[in-house]
Amino acid sequence: MGEATDHRKELAEFLRARREATRPEQVGLPPGRGRRTPGLRREEVALLAGVSVTWYTWLEQGRRINASDDVLLAIGRALRLDDAGQEHLIALTDPGTASVEAPSEAPSALVRLLDSLMPSPAYVLGPHWEFVAWNTAQARLYPRIVELEPPRRNLLWVLFADTATRDLIVDWDIHARQALAEFRSATSSVRHDPAMTELVAILTEESQEFAAWWPEHDVSGFETRLRRFSHPAAGELTFEYQQLTPAEWPYLRVVAQLSVPGDDSAERLAVKHYLV
Repeated sequence: MGEATDHRKELAEFLRARREATRPEQVGLPPGRGRRTPGLRREEVALLAGVSVTWYTWLEQGRRINASDDVLLAIGRALRLDDAGQEHLIALTDPGTASVEAPSEAPSALVRLLDSLMPSPAYVLGPHWEFVAWNTAQARLYPRIVELEPPRRNLLWVLFADTATRDLIVDWDIHARQALAEFRSATSSVRHDPAMTELVAILTEESQEFAAWWPEHDVSGFETRLRRFSHPAAGELTFEYQQLTPAEWPYLRVVAQLSVPGDDSAERLAVKHYLV
């Protein structure tokens, strides 16, 4: 299967998944009876987007047809996609980057930035969300990070395939779903990269939740949020989860888990005997 066929198939799968996930009442239509799925029918999406049913059906079948950005955005609005969803929809019309080499280490300036964020846990992610650097606080929060090897030294693998993470992160399922939606949105351009293909295959094999949720095609932009941890030594910890993209290295992401005013989580995590 060539890259052109791949991206048409991905576009078709995304449209079908989002159509089936959009309830009629979300777009002002009655629920009705006799629906085979709780989502919209193809003819309803076509009507809302102002395109013919046949044309939309062909698009959802992955046929070789052209669609302008304006038409795709109209379909996205019909499916109630947010900005991240619209951007992902447009990105799926591009075959994507064939290969992106993951950096072996982070630029020294970013390593110093991580150190300056102490005692807050922080790390740098590569284009496939692989860990390329982290500070001492992050190693205290998640000690296994120092022993993982590629391709499993990756945030998605840690979230979904390391069972210890489920005990560490409070409300794991909520955070894992959100992270997966953000990951799909953030990695659209490298979705055909061999490293991505390998990662998805590993996670599909090693995580039942990933295997079930990945085909749902949820997408989301990053959202600042609180994340709570049940640390075996430091107790319950609360951090504000924040992400930055360096202007000089836009293919990298700096993730900081910042202290919440009035909370001593970072200080408790920093006590020396918590070091592994």
